[in-house]
Amino acid sequence: MDKEELEKIKQKALQEHIPIIMDDTLETIKKYVKENKPKTILEIGTAVGYSAMCFCELLKEDGYIDTIEREKERIQEAKQNFKKVGVQNKINLYEGDAVEILPTLDKTYDMVFIDAAKGKYPFFLNQALRMLNPNGIIFADNILYKGYVMSDYNKHKQRTAVRNLREYIKEVTENPELETEILEVGDGLAVSKKI
Repeated sequence: MDKEELEKIKQKALQEHIPIIMDDTLETIKKYVKENKPKTILEIGTAVGYSAMCFCELLKEDGYIDTIEREKERIQEAKQNFKKVGVQNKINLYEGDAVEILPTLDKTYDMVFIDAAKGKYPFFLNQALRMLNPNGIIFADNILYKGYVMSDYNKHKQRTAVRNLREYIKEVTENPELETEILEVGDGLAVSKKI
């Protein structure tokens, strides 16, 4: 893995205000999976591929990542980035809307990373639970959404996203098969382990 290229991709994304995984969020995820490295990772929301490339370091030797992205421009950039960093053999990119792609997947995963349309988090959760291996772990990024999720004030524009993120938190904290923590790293990270 070409770390220099990875750093360049990160800096470019930050300059262009492309949302990528925050350093503290990435460090937190690394801590959770260090003991038990995942063989298979599903990522919902690729963007330019930065987090998927970072996750390559977490994988077991023969592991791989499936990632889903719908924006054509992002897909092209992500594919180029995977080649630049030298991880194209570890990452399989599904092109299209996760809402349509997820139900067609018939695989199981040790780790799922959700970082796509906030309004669809409950749907993504149901799909992730269907494919999660025993002892698997789901990370949902931006779960506190700029603080809106825990406050009473919500602009009309964010109302659906906030409602669905609250629903996601309710589902993962009340599900008897999951052990969930909501962490205040980055823009909020929900960590749900399958018991």
